[in-house]
Amino acid sequence: MMRWCGFRAETSAQPPVGGITYALRMAEEWVPDILGDGFEQLTLPLGVDGQSGPLDATLVRSIPNHLAAWAKPLADVDVLYIHGWSDYFFQTELAHFHTSRGARFYALDLRRYGRSIRPGQTRGYVGSLDDYDLEIELALEAMGHGVDADPKRKLVLLGHSTGGLTLTLWAARHSGRASALVLNSPWLELQIGAIGRQVVAPLVGMRARVDPRGNNPVVDLGYYTRAQKEVGSLPVPHYREDWRPEFGFPTKPGWLEAVVHGHARIARGIDVGCPALVMLSAHSASPFTWTDSATNADSVLIVDDIAKAATRIGDLVTIARVDGAIHDVFLSRAQPRQKAYKVLDHWLVGLR
Repeated sequence: MMRWCGFRAETSAQPPVGGITYALRMAEEWVPDILGDGFEQLTLPLGVDGQSGPLDATLVRSIPNHLAAWAKPLADVDVLYIHGWSDYFFQTELAHFHTSRGARFYALDLRRYGRSIRPGQTRGYVGSLDDYDLEIELALEAMGHGVDADPKRKLVLLGHSTGGLTLTLWAARHSGRASALVLNSPWLELQIGAIGRQVVAPLVGMRARVDPRGNNPVVDLGYYTRAQKEVGSLPVPHYREDWRPEFGFPTKPGWLEAVVHGHARIARGIDVGCPALVMLSAHSASPFTWTDSATNADSVLIVDDIAKAATRIGDLVTIARVDGAIHDVFLSRAQPRQKAYKVLDHWLVGLR
């Protein structure tokens, strides 16, 4: 059996960037969440954005009954989940999977996403993926995994798509903080591949410097959302389409440059400092035209390129290809979704 990583590393304070004043307001209290019984949320004040006012993130939690959890295989595990682009946390099945095995489950709606959207904000915008260190650290502190803590419980980071890229880079910069990293179709490479990324990177950077919050061409034609509806993943109770629009948020040059910089870091090779599981569909489908293959393949990423990039994130990486899965493997049809959960279950328990 493999052992969980257990050491910690100190982190430096987050400097003011992106026109944001990090004069933190007092954290609020846990209150009932929109997902209903068993879910609570905590607002994490981040400061003030000079362009749109108060800036917040939101932590959601689902905690199992202590008496029922103590004998479960993940009874000493805390999970922190981060969503993808134009997304938020609504996957109650994913939370219940972990809590049924004794884990405490937390999900973070990042600044300008989902529960954290405030009036006048550019949805999803960030000028550097490193900026998310602030809300990740505040979330970990609320979970008992702050930089100065000595947690007795193990930390599993779980990221989907852009959230997977964000957590992969965070883990590499904070080696040893996490015991394991689970990535659900992480966006580790641009859809035009490494060579294409290197060609367009200077153009992306130039546009970002001139007009960071301008509009990029529309790339989401709504086929991924349609695929989720076709396989029965949507709608779900309490779903907020205004937080997760069919055609996605408009992308911005400054945000795209941040993502491209993240991809370049992955390409150079990093070390997340713990075992990593990367879950992907077995196939990709075109995002530019509708075909039935979109219901059993990833219509967002080029999964073969992601699998190749995943080999550069650490020394111990497991790559699981799930035939029939869509971009979010846990929103696929019943059969590939059950396979994905089985893979995750065996991998997490096998790390003990």
